Amino acid sequence: MTAPLPTVAILAGGLATRLRPITETIPKALVPVAGRPFLAHQLQLLSRQGFPHAVLCVGHLGEQIEAAFGDGRDHGIHLDYSYDGENLAGTAGALRLALPKLGPSFLTLYGDSYLEIDYRPVCAAFAACGQPALMTVIHETLGSEPANVWFENGAISAYGKKNRTPEMKHIDYGLGLFRAELFHDASNLRDLSDLQDLLAREGRLAGYEVATPYFEIGSPRGLQALEYHLKAKPIMP
Repeated sequence: MTAPLPTVAILAGGLATRLRPITETIPKALVPVAGRPFLAHQLQLLSRQGFPHAVLCVGHLGEQIEAAFGDGRDHGIHLDYSYDGENLAGTAGALRLALPKLGPSFLTLYGDSYLEIDYRPVCAAFAACGQPALMTVIHETLGSEPANVWFENGAISAYGKKNRTPEMKHIDYGLGLFRAELFHDASNLRDLSDLQDLLAREGRLAGYEVATPYFEIGSPRGLQALEYHLKAKPIMP
């Protein structure tokens, strides 16, 4: 029997400073891409794969996202919202605030990532790995950023964007799975990357390699590349 798919946490609370002036009046999730808000494309990917529930971790102009997407029924997925509050909580902090809506284990996506892979085998790998967290990775030759992951034999031996080593040949792909208790145990950590770095050093971070290039709208160049990609694809229902 196939295990039910987990809730998806979408980290959409950042200020999106690299996309200004577009994001001075709208959040990144609502930036138009190929004629639709970016979030609509993300939710379409999730809905097609059968994910029933997503929680949007929002901050900057988050009320606009909730007003535009509501409970998600028009996008084939049930949506909940978790707000940072008065101050930005950081990515780990945002997930910690959302824990009551996420369940014992959950999948995470960044609010500017468009990842055209089958997420279900990744979820199955997490269920089977025996570790409290899993990071998807892609080889550096398929990405557009410097390598920041030492991935070997299904495990992440080191991860970090500042202290890179020659063994690092992969890039964090942007999709992760976590057990909720991790965020209670590491309540002093503000950013998700810090938690992943800690888990890698402790030997508790599994890895899953993918080979489909990623898209992101965190920069004008990335936004332009995804616009071109989506407009070149055949229209899907």
